[in-house]
Amino acid sequence: MGDNRYEMSAEERYFFDLSGYLVVRNALTCDEVAECNAAIDHFAERVSTRSVETGGLAGGSSALKGAQGRKELTGMLGWPPPYREPFRRLLVHPVVVSRLNETSGKGFRLDHGPLLIGAEAGAEGHQLHGAGEPFGPSVWYHQQNGRMYCRGVTVAWQLADVNEGDGGFCIVPGSHKTREPTPAGLRSVEDHMDLVVQPVMKAGDVLFFAESATHGTLPWKGAHERRSVLYKYASRAAARATGRHFAPESRWGDWVRNLSPEQRAVLYGPGVHTGNDFPRLVSDGRKTSIA
Repeated sequence: MGDNRYEMSAEERYFFDLSGYLVVRNALTCDEVAECNAAIDHFAERVSTRSVETGGLAGGSSALKGAQGRKELTGMLGWPPPYREPFRRLLVHPVVVSRLNETSGKGFRLDHGPLLIGAEAGAEGHQLHGAGEPFGPSVWYHQQNGRMYCRGVTVAWQLADVNEGDGGFCIVPGSHKTREPTPAGLRSVEDHMDLVVQPVMKAGDVLFFAESATHGTLPWKGAHERRSVLYKYASRAAARATGRHFAPESRWGDWVRNLSPEQRAVLYGPGVHTGNDFPRLVSDGRKTSIA
């Protein structure tokens, strides 16, 4: 597909629209990869490992279970210099900007991240999630008048090779546009239906995928450590994570404490992942109340 790393080619647009993901090869030099890895190594004591005791990310799947959880690390953009610098460059890397302008529209924003996902041999996988059905208001995918509109795109920078059979990120190509519910056996990969693809990537490659696509993680089998840094972008008008100014008080001021619960309910900030405590209104045409 196209030979210009800083412009999304017609072939890349076709591939992303058809498959829901795209790999751009050699987006980083060997030196840039080494700089990122050295910064992560410097903060190795901050890396946490998820527990698998209560089912973990595998969700009880026999195909995704592992002896240990995945490794995670956040906060790169706020690290002291020089360790933060490579990750700040990745945030607005020309390879990313040119393609997100095409997939998510100009004015796209970082919704949350970056997040390092690491794994050693034997680490569990992650149940497949996402799909065109049910409809996801914060990450939907739409094509109209020759343009694509993908409200949620994750950009995953590869800092280690992902060889065939190593595991790690996997996706059901084309599932970002499906209109049928995803079978439970496919989500657990216990019945993969020959639909699950694990892209082969090299350190320095960058992966783009639509959050509405059915995707997850296969157990890590590589002899080396998996390292992938994820930046989760959204279209300007979309919001997934709620952010620091989500609560009415933080957005409008303490005066909202004098309002009724129903009035306060419409003053929250944007975001989909709000948990079960977020108030939602109902009305019978005569009275408005909290559902």
